[in-house]
Amino acid sequence: MKLFKSSDPWTSVVILLTVGLFSLSLGVKGFTHELFLDAGVFLVSVKLILMAGKNAALEERIEHHLNQIQELLKVNATHAIEKENIGG
Repeated sequence: MKLFKSSDPWTSVVILLTVGLFSLSLGVKGFTHELFLDAGVFLVSVKLILMAGKNAALEERIEHHLNQIQELLKVNATHAIEKENIGG
């Protein structure tokens, strides 16, 4: 069972490290005005991780579509060769 849905194990490491460092920062600094800076850095990290996940999903979908197109081209080429052999 995977910890997160991502297929990349390094993403899980980055997520855990980010949450751990954010928690450590809260413990060391407490709830001061610097919390906004820490929260901003945390949110940027989360956004980058989410974007990486979306890009990975999009890459898989595009690769699937390209494979379908390649198979269609092979089928069309085979039909064209058969048609040429029958007609010639």
